Amino acid sequence: MVLWRIGRASTRGIFEKLSVSPPIPSNARPLQRLYSVDAHTQSLRDKFMDQMSFLDINSQIGSCMPIAMMRIGTIIHNIEMRPGQGGKLVRAAGTSAKILKDPTASRFVTVKLPSGVEKEIDTRCKATIGQVSNPSHGTRKLRKAGQSRWLGRRPVVRGVAMNPVDHPHGGGEGRSKSSGKFGRTSVSPWGKPTKSGYKTGPLKRRK
Repeated sequence: MVLWRIGRASTRGIFEKLSVSPPIPSNARPLQRLYSVDAHTQSLRDKFMDQMSFLDINSQIGSCMPIAMMRIGTIIHNIEMRPGQGGKLVRAAGTSAKILKDPTASRFVTVKLPSGVEKEIDTRCKATIGQVSNPSHGTRKLRKAGQSRWLGRRPVVRGVAMNPVDHPHGGGEGRSKSSGKFGRTSVSPWGKPTKSGYKTGPLKRRK
């Protein structure tokens, strides 16, 4: 049901269908709009609200709402991590999450992510009902390396396979990331730690 404006009078009506006028040639057939005008605006609004009252929005795929308004066991995706932040979780092709706890019971709800991890999320965060489209995306296999380049993906070379001038992991006898007898943690090509970050806590007490 669509509200349609007619001319300059701004009269509201219910849009019904589109029809094509047959006598006019096919290359210049204008669309003829058929509508039924409702003289009482209030009655039109009442009809619209009556139709909405029979729709179960919680079960409509594609509906976006706070998790607190959903039911237990609902399949969702595009989940916020903080209220009003925007969708951050479960956005890849074919992925979906599941609500494991009743959202109305407490402020936080348990959601099972595609990785199998159960995460506590604020019920004020919004999510979209349903599964992300294209579930067969992960099963597609590339025929050759060039097909990956067609998609704009450049090759990834390991740091241990480079020379010392190209990467901190390069050089050494064999596949070695060590730097002397003390060893070295994994770092980026620019020397920044990639796993645990820089040590910022207090120094360990000497015995």
